[in-house]
Amino acid sequence: MLQKIQLHWQILIALLLAVGFGVLFPEQVKYVSWMGDVFLRALSMIIIPLIFASIVSGVTGIGSSENLGRMSFKTISYYLMTSIFAIATGLLMVNLIRPGVGADLGLSMVVEGIDVTHDSFGQTLLKIIPTNIIDAMARGDLPAIIFFAIFFGFFTTKVDAHYREPIVTFFNAVFEIMMKITLFVIKFTPLGVFGIVAALMADQSDNLAAIFGRLGIYMLTVIAALAIHAFITLPLLMRLIGGANALKHARGLSVPLLTAFSTSSSSATLPLTMEAVESKSGVSNKTASFVLPLGATINMDGTALYQCIAVLFIAQAYGVELTLIQQLIVMITALLASIGAAGIPMAGLVIMTIILSAVGLPLEGIGLILAVDRPLDMFRTAVNVWSDSCGTVIIAKSEGEVLKV
Repeated sequence: MLQKIQLHWQILIALLLAVGFGVLFPEQVKYVSWMGDVFLRALSMIIIPLIFASIVSGVTGIGSSENLGRMSFKTISYYLMTSIFAIATGLLMVNLIRPGVGADLGLSMVVEGIDVTHDSFGQTLLKIIPTNIIDAMARGDLPAIIFFAIFFGFFTTKVDAHYREPIVTFFNAVFEIMMKITLFVIKFTPLGVFGIVAALMADQSDNLAAIFGRLGIYMLTVIAALAIHAFITLPLLMRLIGGANALKHARGLSVPLLTAFSTSSSSATLPLTMEAVESKSGVSNKTASFVLPLGATINMDGTALYQCIAVLFIAQAYGVELTLIQQLIVMITALLASIGAAGIPMAGLVIMTIILSAVGLPLEGIGLILAVDRPLDMFRTAVNVWSDSCGTVIIAKSEGEVLKV
């Protein structure tokens, strides 16, 4: 019977059951949380070989340096544009609603494990070039892996056909194998989602009063801003620039979006997103394999939007009025910091320390929002993945591809 229910409905049912189970039986969650750990480990296992093989395959498929340069320019331009729109939406909403005015400053949450030291933007760019690609792969350093894979794929096209053809065939084969593994892992998504969300709800059960109490307006502000960006801005860009139907595209993206929401990890969701945009929306492998891994690394619309609202919320709670110039600093810092954001849960807290330091606000202010950071992380990760997929469709359309949306 369960096999007849579509996968996205299975995930949604698992999500709802997990919420109830985590709240009602927090002590028993330890017996099911292992399913979430196994699912995330399986997705993590896929990421590095899939990204490397897909980018090499995609770049060799793109062909000339002129085509690669054009694709890179379109991709980066799209990601910068949507990030700026997202940040502007966040600033507008937090200034209109002003959720931090009168917020309780009893910082009951303790901020631990956040490293306030950070690289400059120049150092971040420098670290994109790996000194040891094997070490970068072992550490899961996506920017370095993507950089090397693009270089490797590009110079593969420059060697003699006698050497080039076996390499292209090999990486195409690796990509196909990794997609088969991905499809196998996808089958267990409902079980993984159940384990992850049940554990999350059990952890958050003590904070439910805070979530629905004094932090409720702050949460609604973030969710409303994310909704505007996801349901208005991005679909308009798809329609006006790409001439694509966002609703049709969203139907095909239901599995990766629900998985992104459940796992709070855009990197872990990447294999599912790649499979969906190719099989459901009809995007070619060469476009999806180039645009999506790059997006998982540098495009964090939801995260950048969230950072702006969170920082201004903290400022309002402390009674600090940020000037227009200071808000622009927040905007620029959030944009630059989000480019280097790791696609993992809670990475946003590290970025926030950078922004708070940039405008002179106390780092202890993070304790105000720590109770609700993880639930909001789920929403902003889904928006990150949705933005990446929309960009893939827009760029595919601009390349003259005929899609299903």
